[in-house]
Amino acid sequence: MLSRPTWTPIHAQLHRTLRQRQILPKNQQLLIAVSGGQDSLCLIKLLLDLQPKWQWHLGIAHCDHRWRPDSEANANHVEKIAKNWQLPFYKLSANQVLNGEAAARQWRYQALSEIAQSHNYPYIVTGHTQSDRAETLLYNLMRGSGADGLQSLTWVRPLTDNLKLVRPLLEITRAQTAQFCQDMQLPVWQDSTNQELKYARNRIRQELIPYLQQHFNPQVEPALAQTAELLRAEVEYLENAASALLQEAIEERRLGAGETTLCLNRSLLRKAHLALQRRVMRQFLQQTLQMAPSFEQVEKITALITAPNRSQTDPFLKGAFATVDGNWISIQNPKSQI
Repeated sequence: MLSRPTWTPIHAQLHRTLRQRQILPKNQQLLIAVSGGQDSLCLIKLLLDLQPKWQWHLGIAHCDHRWRPDSEANANHVEKIAKNWQLPFYKLSANQVLNGEAAARQWRYQALSEIAQSHNYPYIVTGHTQSDRAETLLYNLMRGSGADGLQSLTWVRPLTDNLKLVRPLLEITRAQTAQFCQDMQLPVWQDSTNQELKYARNRIRQELIPYLQQHFNPQVEPALAQTAELLRAEVEYLENAASALLQEAIEERRLGAGETTLCLNRSLLRKAHLALQRRVMRQFLQQTLQMAPSFEQVEKITALITAPNRSQTDPFLKGAFATVDGNWISIQNPKSQI
């Protein structure tokens, strides 16, 4: 039943996507994250069926968050599927119950990375769909994210220098994966937490998306996913342009007593568009303070590009602040930190 040979429009669509985007090269070891739900079972079945064309070496990984009383049974179910398909199976369980979606997601990616690196898998593959992409865009929009957050769920995300996270199903909807699993008679594990409305993403999925489909646009999911795809390319372009401008504007300058600090050339930055100025400043703060700056912090240091001499910001982290000295912007640390 599970190994039934087949070729459906979804097989053709994924094969075409992989050829066009070149995100999962031939003859590679792919670690597939499988929860047991419809999206991940659809993913592993598709990759198995495409394996003769791409010569991949597939493995299945399952992360047990220990959220539910049936989580161990869920893991055993996935392990049984891996055995039926004669695939290597890897499992990691959380040492403690994880609180909240963000903590669970962070642990899951860490666990998958550990498995991949321990067993020489350069690619981790997940079953995120077009529906997930639309929901993530809405979730980040309501949190006040800029274009970086709204590009939501990119096709490929580097996790380390030698490890990539790949999401090949971003043009396939959750409705399509459900129909595929039904047609292929795949043993989908029903996760009860997907019905709990205390999780923001479940409310978006079960309440907000259907409302938008009914009252605004029946095709809201592909429309939002298209927006995310457009933003992905624009964010990549702007980030590269900002990085180039940062390298041009940054200079190591002497403070006295043999000490130096990294400074930004204000005259160069004044010539740039505000969009690039903001990105340069964010990259500068990330580089000098090893922090993920907020929108307010980026705005404060960006304002220094045109501020009077000796202007300075409020403290960023551990008392550090940015200041203007003539044509230069630099980060100053309190004496106690030097």
